Amino acid sequence: MNLQLWVKSDRLRRKDALAMHTPERCPWCGTDPLYVAYHDSEWGVPEWDGRALWEKLILDGFQAGLSWITILKKREAFRAAFAGFRPEIVATWGETEVQRLLADVGIVRHRGKIESTIRAARVYLKIEGRAGFAPWVWGFVNDMPVQNRLAPGENPTQSAASVALSRALKAEGFGFCGPTIVYAFMQATGLVNDHLVTCHRHVPVAAMERGA
Repeated sequence: MNLQLWVKSDRLRRKDALAMHTPERCPWCGTDPLYVAYHDSEWGVPEWDGRALWEKLILDGFQAGLSWITILKKREAFRAAFAGFRPEIVATWGETEVQRLLADVGIVRHRGKIESTIRAARVYLKIEGRAGFAPWVWGFVNDMPVQNRLAPGENPTQSAASVALSRALKAEGFGFCGPTIVYAFMQATGLVNDHLVTCHRHVPVAAMERGA
C-alpha cells in the first residue's frame, strides 16, 4: 500500500472509531461543544424550581426571531444583567434599568423584550404568591412530564398543552409567549420529553420524574 492510500485508510479507521464512541443525539444540537453540553446535561431535564422556570421562559422570549444558540452564548451576560433573574429584584425596575440594559452589548437589546421581562417579574410574584409558579406551570401537564416517543424526522413545535399555557400566560400578563415559544420552553424544562427515541438521553430523561 502506498503512503497516500495508507493515510486515507487510517483516516477512515479513525472516523469509524470516533463514530462508534459518539453517542446518538438529537440532530438540532450539531457539534458545537456548548450546544452539545446543553443537550446532554440540561435540555429535557424536568425543572421543578419556579425561579429557574421563569428564567428559561424569559430567555425563550428573548430568543424570538433568533436562534437558541445565540441566547445560550449570551446566557451568563443575561444573568449578570438581570440580577441573576431574581424576580423580586427585577420587579422593582423602571426606566433607569431599561436604559442600562439597552446599553448592555452582552445581551439582546430589545426594548419590548426588556420591558416585558420587568412586567413578567411582577406577574411571576403574583402567581408565586397565589399558587406557586412551578405548580401552576406543571399543572398544564398534570404534574407529570409528557413522554413522547419521537422518531428521527419528527419535530413538533406546538401541542394542546403549549397552546393552553400560552393563553394562560398572556392572560396573566406575560409577553413573548406564543404557543411555539412555550413549546420550546416545555421541551427544555422537561415538561415534555422530546429527545428522539434514538437519542442517548431519551431513556435517562424519561426516568427523571418527581421523586425518582
